[in-house]
Amino acid sequence: MPGRRIAKSAVGHDILKNGEGTDPPRSVFTGRLHFAARPPRNVPRLSSRMHPHPLSPPPPPREPLFNLPRIIIVLCVGLIGIHLLLTVLGARIEVTTIFRFGFVPGSWTLWLNPGAEEAMFERLTAGGGLDPRAVGLMRMALIEAPNSIFGPLSYALLHGSWSHVLLNVFWLAAFGTPVARRLGEARFLLLCVVTALGGTLAHWLTHLHDFTPMVGASAVVSGMMGAAAWFVFARTPFSGGLIDSHAHLRPRETLAEMVRNKRTMVFFGIWFALNFLFGVGAGPLGITEGSVAWQAHIGGFLVGLVLFPRIDPRG
Repeated sequence: MPGRRIAKSAVGHDILKNGEGTDPPRSVFTGRLHFAARPPRNVPRLSSRMHPHPLSPPPPPREPLFNLPRIIIVLCVGLIGIHLLLTVLGARIEVTTIFRFGFVPGSWTLWLNPGAEEAMFERLTAGGGLDPRAVGLMRMALIEAPNSIFGPLSYALLHGSWSHVLLNVFWLAAFGTPVARRLGEARFLLLCVVTALGGTLAHWLTHLHDFTPMVGASAVVSGMMGAAAWFVFARTPFSGGLIDSHAHLRPRETLAEMVRNKRTMVFFGIWFALNFLFGVGAGPLGITEGSVAWQAHIGGFLVGLVLFPRIDPRG
């Protein structure tokens, strides 16, 4: 019988080997542990990717590219699509559509109070002569493209520029997402309608004799900000971002808790300050071609802030 020698393995266990060569693959006992001898080199090893371990955890689910509720995607695509269509149709059709389906406060003032004609005529002749711009706006709003009865709502679907619509779409996705997840589609659409009307009312009360059409979803977006302020800044162990998939599950704060929440108060302060600054200085500084209807923003914000606790299903 040929002699045997002892070889130390890398882990310090004794493995028996023949003096003439390696034994066939077999199991060897060392103490209490059972070790299998190394398989021959010509046997291919199975890839862990081909045969995952049955006890290994499942791979994490892929996050969707746009982690937004369906109603938010539909609204954003709709707003962009409407503006794209009007841009393709040309400036004349775009202007006519804005006067017909935007909100023209002067037209509604005349419809609700025909006696306001005298005040409007005084406004037209305030400088000692007819203001050509005001005359052109009045002719367009009353004769060439009379304002539609849907104007107090349909204005929120129209925008004056690409920067206008894209900015509103961005903020609608940011603040509308947690609100839509919390309320559901039906209540979310109700909030959109009422905040749009709130913006209409605030703008009309401050521009009774103005025939400049107002367009844009800014009042609705502002309403979403006011609604989201009730819960997105609430402190929880799992607080995340606005579009976090669990943001809508955070508890709604009471009014006293909101006042004590520094993040909420900082948000309110910055929001009102920016709206005032843009409303007063956007036109003179050349930031926008027209004026900013900041009163409509505040109207929508206040409506969203007041209405949300009354329609919150988690309240």
